[in-house]
Amino acid sequence: MIEEVPLGVDINLNQHDDEAGPSNDSSLSMDCSTVLRVKTLHISSPILAAKSPYFYKLFSNGMRESEQRHVTLQIHASEEAALTDLLNFMYSNTLSTTTSAALLDVLTAADKYEVVSCMRYCSRLLGNLPMTRESALLYLDLPSSVLMADAVQPLTDAAKRFLAVHYKDITKSHDEVLNLPLAGVEAVLSSDDLQVPSEDIVYDFVLKWARKNYPKLEDRREILGSRLGCLVRFPYMTCRKLRKVLTCNDFDPDLVSKVVREALFFKAEAPYRQRFLAAEEASASCRRYVERAYKYRPVKVVEFELPRQQCIVYLDLKREECAHLFPAGRLYSQAFHLGGQGFFLSAHCHIDQQSSLPCFGLFLGMQEKGPVSFAVDYDFSARCKPSEEYASKYKGNYTFTGGKAVGYRNLFGITWTAFMADDSLYFINGILHLRAELTIRQ
Repeated sequence: MIEEVPLGVDINLNQHDDEAGPSNDSSLSMDCSTVLRVKTLHISSPILAAKSPYFYKLFSNGMRESEQRHVTLQIHASEEAALTDLLNFMYSNTLSTTTSAALLDVLTAADKYEVVSCMRYCSRLLGNLPMTRESALLYLDLPSSVLMADAVQPLTDAAKRFLAVHYKDITKSHDEVLNLPLAGVEAVLSSDDLQVPSEDIVYDFVLKWARKNYPKLEDRREILGSRLGCLVRFPYMTCRKLRKVLTCNDFDPDLVSKVVREALFFKAEAPYRQRFLAAEEASASCRRYVERAYKYRPVKVVEFELPRQQCIVYLDLKREECAHLFPAGRLYSQAFHLGGQGFFLSAHCHIDQQSSLPCFGLFLGMQEKGPVSFAVDYDFSARCKPSEEYASKYKGNYTFTGGKAVGYRNLFGITWTAFMADDSLYFINGILHLRAELTIRQ
């Protein structure tokens, strides 16, 4: 730095061999590592002190006497280019370097010497570069002090968003996501838009990743308890899977009891209370009550064993979800079980055979394929205005064989236009409430 101004100071850069051992302490004293060379820079202490608390303290406390004109920074040889760029920035508020690798080096130097304006500048330049999987992971792997800085948050947030979109469907890129580092997995699993059949899949994936990367049980419990467990939205897991969680040895037993208890209490809440709890967590980092974009819609199930095997299934659909069914879409519920067999509900936009107009249909399907035969009585109901109570819309009985489905093409006996109208009888606060009662026939 060649600028000479009043109150100028010389900075001696003592460059050390990187192989002599790293040191994060840029101190005034020398250590036993090998000095490669000493470089003197003429700088303006007021300019540097104004831009950096580090240099302010250095010039205030490091110069024993007021007439002292030299201070010494001890750096490694690999830091010279980044520090030189940083000092230039403190004079000019701009950088000549444009490559991501060089900008990352300057960003790290700016963090080390507390030049927030340069950190913000580097973060903005890096954010303007094309984002790739490799660069996103690189940004999330920066030193913790850099990641915690407010100036770098826009960059790390952009990296997280990129990974969340890139791996939106973890079932299609399962192996790739399984090989991501911890920060990458956290970015992907934090997303509300993660497209998975159900939260059960997220739970299975987290366990598989933890077992692969943390073979020791105590290490695995630590990472699941401190970093990954909070990313699983247990309230949206099926009760069948929650039973398995209770016997899972990978999690700390106290944590398991807590998350399963919270999940069951949430499932028992009324829909308006569930929406309230989700809204409370909308801006929180832990979003266990916020529903993802599941491929299969969650259901509530009440099971009875006596006097007959029976279950009551509740399926709530948002108005926009129903709108997306037009003109010939389908929407499936998550699986539920009756008599040891897996079933599901599916909502369709169909063409009514009599009027040849689109309408809303509801069907009940059996998962298992093969020679299994199962006789079931079923009753489809929906809440409707003005009473807002469930009213039966279609009932029947059917002997299921694996992979078959039964239902009614026009559940409400009206056209699609009337069903979706603003004054529709079936949407209550924007929600369509459906219920299916299933009973095994003797």
